[in-house]
Amino acid sequence: MSDVIRNPILPGFHPDPSIVRVGEDYYLATSTFEWCPGVRIHHSRDLQHWRPLGGLLDTPGLLDLTGVPDSGGVWAPDLTYANGRFHLVFSVLDNYAYGYKDCANYLTTAASIEGPWTDPVRLPGRGFDAALFHEDDGSTWLLNMIMGFKGVEIQRLEDGEAVGEPVLLLDSSPAGVTEGPHLYRHDGRYYLLCAEGGTGFNHGAIVARSRNLLGPYEIDPNGPLLTTRDKLDLPLQKAGHGCFTTTPAGEWYMTYLTSRPYTEVEDGLPQDARERDATGRCVLGRETAIAAVSWTDGWPRIEGAAPALEVPAPSGPVLAAPAAPARDDFDEPALDPRWSTLRRHADPSWLSLADRSSHLRVTGGQSPHGKRTPSLVAQRVTAKHGVFEAGLDFDPRTADQTAGITAYYNGFNWHCLQVGLDQGRRLLSLVTCDRGRRATTQVAAVGTRLDLRIAFDGPTLRFAYRDSGPWQDLAVTADATVLSDEHATWSENGLLHAFGFTGAFVGLWVQDLAAEGGFADFDYAEYRTAPRA
Repeated sequence: MSDVIRNPILPGFHPDPSIVRVGEDYYLATSTFEWCPGVRIHHSRDLQHWRPLGGLLDTPGLLDLTGVPDSGGVWAPDLTYANGRFHLVFSVLDNYAYGYKDCANYLTTAASIEGPWTDPVRLPGRGFDAALFHEDDGSTWLLNMIMGFKGVEIQRLEDGEAVGEPVLLLDSSPAGVTEGPHLYRHDGRYYLLCAEGGTGFNHGAIVARSRNLLGPYEIDPNGPLLTTRDKLDLPLQKAGHGCFTTTPAGEWYMTYLTSRPYTEVEDGLPQDARERDATGRCVLGRETAIAAVSWTDGWPRIEGAAPALEVPAPSGPVLAAPAAPARDDFDEPALDPRWSTLRRHADPSWLSLADRSSHLRVTGGQSPHGKRTPSLVAQRVTAKHGVFEAGLDFDPRTADQTAGITAYYNGFNWHCLQVGLDQGRRLLSLVTCDRGRRATTQVAAVGTRLDLRIAFDGPTLRFAYRDSGPWQDLAVTADATVLSDEHATWSENGLLHAFGFTGAFVGLWVQDLAAEGGFADFDYAEYRTAPRA
């Protein structure tokens, strides 16, 4: 029996965690942005071991991501349980650039976490990060941050419809950028938990309390419940955006967002320089961690107000589930929950596990900048060192058709080891893209069947291939840190072009720019990392 929980509990791209306990079962929802299925769910019985269940929003009727920008789409879901049903609130961002945010908030419910989920209902609100609070009298209340970070408000809901006018609970917090509200009751008081300071290295979590639901709310005079803005030497950074839960024994915990920079952030740099500096780049994105919470003088406390790599485990048995194998041989009738697809749901119009036994057939889609029908099947990078391999069977018919494996962040930042046609011959090439600037290195003429490899070696990517012979290492390497939140956040001349909210992926990428039915078959894919010490 382990007496500690190792952080992060969900490594790789798993931001904005919302946790709920139903009986002895914990369910944890995280943001998915432009990736399908929307709102990724993990299940645990001990807060230590988490099993992926896939995404809740898995059909176009539940979620349509057509046209959303990089790091747009599903932001900050809120998962609650009341009156025998799960309630999921989520935001969809269609645009966030050039001074505007086009945002809609939705509510869907289900009797079981597996669904079926009801058709989403549009909620009122003038911002994102919406959440529900279920009062003891059976009423339901909607929390909203006001667009422009102008405060947090609350409004009663009845059958998804707003009742009365919204009430301002909190106009700001000391670090500003107040968002991600969640509301709780404890020992006769209401506690408002919010994120503040933005989601970068200035991030944090604060608590305000009141004797009355509608306030007034007093911010904890002790300062942030959790932050690393003054602790830049810690291995876990950007800590904030939290959510409370309790164990059956009454212990309190908070799941929260954190990141692991590739090296220490240089202390003393101004905030904007820290965000740009490659030493602090977070290739693994924003991850989920957990902290034990105690109560002092009516306020929740986390030891040191800082994240820790190890925290005390709750009482009770450890219930570890068997670890999923690193290799997927595509023998199952449905896509494994480890996989996500970009902007469109996995369906037979472009993906098949049946057309060829023990193969995943991917029909080619749009270019890296297409926002309607890309054909990318990928999984999260979860460690600074790891290897991704796949077996590819591909016979392109035109120069518009390519297939291979990728280390991917967004449409502007990626590396792809791919096969295409060049003057009638199949040619393996390494194509890299850094903020839209592409560079191509031709490797070798190849056959139709070969194995491809991408190795993450800290900030360096290494590549290899095998074509009816031993593995051949490429002499050229690539920069893994362009696949980071910091590098992907892109603004010029005061105009924001892109946020970086997701983290790196590895995956299977097939393009057919003329939509002529080109496809590739993958007979296996394997992503393996070294066990954590």
